[in-house]
Amino acid sequence: MTPKERAVKALTLQIPDYVPTFELEFQLEDIMFGKKFLHQEDLKDKSPKEREKLIKENAEYMLFVYEELEYSIIPIHYLDLHGIIDTARYIRKMSGDKFMLTTHGDGTFAIPDGNEMYEFAYAIADDPEGVKQKAENMALEAIERNKKLADAGFDCLILCSDYCYNSGPFLSPAMFKEYIQPYLYKIIDEAKKCGMYTIKHTDGNIMPILDQLVECRPDAIHSIDPMAKVDIKEVKRLIGDKVCLCGNVNCALMQTGTDEEVIESAEYCLTHGKPNGGYIFCTSNIPFAGLPVERYKLVLDVWKKLRYY
Repeated sequence: MTPKERAVKALTLQIPDYVPTFELEFQLEDIMFGKKFLHQEDLKDKSPKEREKLIKENAEYMLFVYEELEYSIIPIHYLDLHGIIDTARYIRKMSGDKFMLTTHGDGTFAIPDGNEMYEFAYAIADDPEGVKQKAENMALEAIERNKKLADAGFDCLILCSDYCYNSGPFLSPAMFKEYIQPYLYKIIDEAKKCGMYTIKHTDGNIMPILDQLVECRPDAIHSIDPMAKVDIKEVKRLIGDKVCLCGNVNCALMQTGTDEEVIESAEYCLTHGKPNGGYIFCTSNIPFAGLPVERYKLVLDVWKKLRYY
């Protein structure tokens, strides 16, 4: 199977030849492969010709990195919309339809930062209809952007608004149903109309809103966060016949645990996520800058050992 075919099988709850892998982002490229991916600031004051050259070189480098890592889905980030689209076109030109391409596509409220939490709470109390109108506008803006991504050859969206702390969602389930779920559903529904798959990401304890997330009909849910005591075995039992699961190797253990604990976490994910298909192996967040490279390689070694059906 091609990497993309493998991803499609998993996202449609079928059994591929082996469990596919990818990450929402990959931030160890400079340590593992020699240089960083291109960022928007790297294009500042560049001429159109220089910009084109840098984006093409970055696309070639990304393709090399993700082929080496054996990803089925290539995440494209760090640039503005035009840069992301141009990168995707170069990758498609070089690799055809071998890989699934993804980038961010959410437009729903996420956990507010700092003082914004107070402003958000006051707004819900003082002007609930205004908050809903803002949610509608955000969703429509995301939908229009996502249509451009679909036209450019993207076939998957990562929906990366975080809703949950380790203790649970930042809104009650009733308020989540009012201020977030309808707009998440609309974004996912419109993406499906464009022929795109959707992977809904949120860290934290999703269990109180798990049913609402599934009702929005994403193709997959990420990250099934073990640091919030979310058990992939239980989630697989509850919704494994409805939605693909992505995760949930414990990033905290990858940073501070022993090799044995990391191996145990990776093996647990594959043991309980893999049966009957509908599973994509990855970490519970991302391989972030500062994470020991050896730990990520260790996780990939476990995957290679246990990935086959």
